[in-house]
Parts: sequence; C-alpha cells; structure tokens
Amino acid sequence: MQEVLVQKIVANPHYQQLVKLRTVFGWTLTALMMIVYYGFILLIAFDKELLATRIGSGVMTWGIPAGLFVIVFTVVITGIYVSRANKQFDELTETIRREVL
Repeated sequence: MQEVLVQKIVANPHYQQLVKLRTVFGWTLTALMMIVYYGFILLIAFDKELLATRIGSGVMTWGIPAGLFVIVFTVVITGIYVSRANKQFDELTETIRREVL
C-alpha cells in the first residue's frame, strides 16, 4: 500500500512542479548567500585596507556596515524563503494531498 501511494505522489504533475520550484529556488538563494558570504570573506582576506577605511571623520570603518549587510541579507533571504514556502509551496503540497488521497 505504501509503495503505491509513493508512486502516485511521484507521478503527480503538481509534485514534480513542487520539486522543481523548490530545487531551483533553494539553489538560487544558496548561490546568492554564498556570493555574499564568501565575497565578504574574500574582502577580509585580500583587501583589509578597504574594510579598515574610516567612514567620514568618525571611528566606524567600512567593515562594520559590510558585516552587518551579510547578517541582514541572511535574515532577509530566510524571510523570503519562509514566505514563499508558506504560500506557494504549501498550496502545492495541499493540492497534491487532495489529488492523491
């Protein structure tokens, strides 16, 4: 019985659409996060002078807003993923559930 249910789910076009959408979206967000994070790490490794440059006449350097950007970016893309998962992905999951069961 369980194998039959699995085959019905896998054969469902909405399931295939869900897998494709989640995979592409997940890898896209992963690539963006890797670019931002490793870009920051590469700046630290190869251009310390840029990050150590003061902003104006104060004590803040460019490294502080750059580091904060990485943190904020992470929170934002997490929120984007959760929002899309709660709307589009959950709707597709419910559609699959109704069609298969």
